[in-house]
Amino acid sequence: MTASSLKHSPLDAAHRALGAKLVPFGGWEMPLAYAGGTLAEHRACRTSAVAFDVSHLGTVRIDGRDAFDRLQRALTNDLRKIAPGRAQYTHLLDATDASVLDDIIVWWVDEERFDVMPNASNTSRVVDALGVGEDVTPTRTIIAVQGKTSRLLLQLVSPEAAAVGRFDVARVAIDGVDCVVAGTGYTGEDGVEIAVPAAHAVEVWDALLAAGIEPAGLGARDTLRLEAGFPLHGHELGPGITSLQAGLGWVVGWDKGDFRGRAPLEAEKQRGIARKLRGIGTEGRRPPRAEQPVVIDGQVVGEVTSGNFSPMLGHGIALAFLPPDVADGARVAIETRGGDPLPGTVVRLPFWRQELDYS
Repeated sequence: MTASSLKHSPLDAAHRALGAKLVPFGGWEMPLAYAGGTLAEHRACRTSAVAFDVSHLGTVRIDGRDAFDRLQRALTNDLRKIAPGRAQYTHLLDATDASVLDDIIVWWVDEERFDVMPNASNTSRVVDALGVGEDVTPTRTIIAVQGKTSRLLLQLVSPEAAAVGRFDVARVAIDGVDCVVAGTGYTGEDGVEIAVPAAHAVEVWDALLAAGIEPAGLGARDTLRLEAGFPLHGHELGPGITSLQAGLGWVVGWDKGDFRGRAPLEAEKQRGIARKLRGIGTEGRRPPRAEQPVVIDGQVVGEVTSGNFSPMLGHGIALAFLPPDVADGARVAIETRGGDPLPGTVVRLPFWRQELDYS
């Protein structure tokens, strides 16, 4: 994809004015980091509050009387667990082998309106799989306000938005602009994600920053989600990877009847998974990287899917698919190119935990 064909957020000029480093991501040109850098932005989220522009995420709007039934048949989770005014994490599976085609947040905005939020490059795939829905991505901006003090600072701009609870969804006014706010995020911290009409994106963004919320780029968003043990599509989810292998069986509504990919996923459940996503903490500051082999007792047993330096823990961390019988505390070595292997230990996820409810 050429630079001229990349999509741009309604906040593009604002990012450039702040000195952001912009990079291609999922067909968009998005901020990787601002002047302070990824490490500072990561720590700001853990200790105060930051705002991410995540407009590259898709929004597929499905409404009408049959919207609920269509989503129940297409996606893994059971919408009967929630109600209008709530959000739910779910998967879209390949009908043949139960691979996770995408992991999705569904915002149940009102009785007959659902905003389905795919990953950046998967919007058209989700529309095709659902067989219905309007891609409204160009009409809005998504701003994720995340961090320890996110709600405290957001109160200065919109007390109603700050009051939207974990996995709640509500229509609220922010600086006089009608928005939809969901108590969701991808950092392991408290916060909300705000759908702002594109025409008003800059004024809402400016109001958030004026309240003391710092801008942060996708570099910090990735290290934050890795510390939280969250999967990234194309790494821990994707072709050949099922919900069960990723340790996300809780997103499958086994009691709701048939859904796309149920039969092959149920067959895997019955025979048992051959691998499972695990966490590895490595020694020292040198970060593990994706595609590096994981070795136990001289045998390659898996491969790193995501790896980086943990700003909060001060050492390397990695996600990898390993045999399911590998126990917490097992010692491993991660092979590196042109260097000594990285010694590490299999650990229980997440690497970094805040006391939040992700169910």
